[in-house]
Formats: sequence, structure tokens, C-alpha cells
Amino acid sequence: MRVGLFGGTFDPVHNGHLRVAEEVREFFFLDRVYFIPTFIQPLKQNLKAADAEDRFRMLRMALGDNGCFRVSRFEIRKRSVSYSIDTVRAFGKRFSDLYFIIGVDAFSDLRFWRDYKELLSATNFIVMTRPTHGSVRLAELLPEDVRGEMRGVDASVCEHLSGKKSYLHKITQLDVSSTKIRELHKQGRSIKYLLPRSVEEFIQKRGLYSH
Repeated sequence: MRVGLFGGTFDPVHNGHLRVAEEVREFFFLDRVYFIPTFIQPLKQNLKAADAEDRFRMLRMALGDNGCFRVSRFEIRKRSVSYSIDTVRAFGKRFSDLYFIIGVDAFSDLRFWRDYKELLSATNFIVMTRPTHGSVRLAELLPEDVRGEMRGVDASVCEHLSGKKSYLHKITQLDVSSTKIRELHKQGRSIKYLLPRSVEEFIQKRGLYSH
């Protein structure tokens, strides 16, 4: 089974998250994509986010009856800082063919991640880029101390000595972000059509992002 791991704060989940996950699932023939909300992101520990359980519920509502999408409580259950290597290790015990879905900006900070060298040998990476990113070469995004362990297949694919690959993948750009949704809602403006209706109604009901 080819399994995608899509981590993030998802504060809140929106249509952009859902669309890129669907595009990646289809292009890479993934059997399943797990959305994994973080409890606390290591590089964003000062970020004030909605309660983890609320973010989990919104994800579950957003995914609805999509048989290829799942929500995982793995990082929330830990109730501590969420390190991707722990998540990959845990999922690796269940699935042998993992694809870690990540944005290009986050991937370019890989050198700051815990045990990033092990990550490159434990999972494939799908690095999402947008048309506005212009020309990007995958090898240039890698930490310098691991470039010797990577073999460039072409400008958009690198293969680790372990056989795991990292791919650059251009996605559809939707002008929507969690930050924009929170700001609009705080201003009392409409957030319709930026996220699933069920999630919008949940935000209203719970009074999220009003202050």
C-alpha cells in the first residue's frame, strides 16, 4: 500500500489542503493519505492555535466520506512537541511505502528538523511547489551535509542511497490560507467557499477565531 503522510496545523483545514492532497494522491497513485494534525510544531512553538481536538474534528468533517483520506490522532495523542521522525517511524511499522507530503518552504528548512538524515532514508518526500515559485531545483533545497547521499535523477527527482526518493511536484495554486480565513472571520467577513460548509458551521458554533 502506498501511503501519504500530510502533516500540518490545519488551523483550520481549508479547500486548498483538500485539493493539493487529492492532486498528489492521484498523481502518485497513493492508496491512502493520512492528514496528521500537529499538537505543537517544533519550529512554531510560540504559535497560538485552536485546540487540537477542535482541529481534529474539523479535519474529520472536511474529509467526509472520502475513502482515500484518513485523519490520524498520532501527534495529538502524544500531547507534546510533534517531531516528524517519530511519526514516520510509527507509520513505517505499519506501511513500507511512505510518501511525506510537504511544502517547498518547509522542505528547505529540513536541516533544522530532528534526525533529518534518517527521515530521508525512511520515507519518500513529495515536495509541493506552486507556479509562483518559478524554477526550483530539488538538489539545491537539500541540506549540504546530505547531498553526497543523494543521486540526482533529474532536476525534480533525487534518490537517496537507501532507495527512497524526493520529488518536486507542482500543484494548483488556490488563493486561500488558514491565516486568511482566521483574519476574515475575526473581521466578521465571509469565509464561505474557502473551506467545507461543515467546517464553517463548526467554527461558528464553537466561536473559533473570533478574537
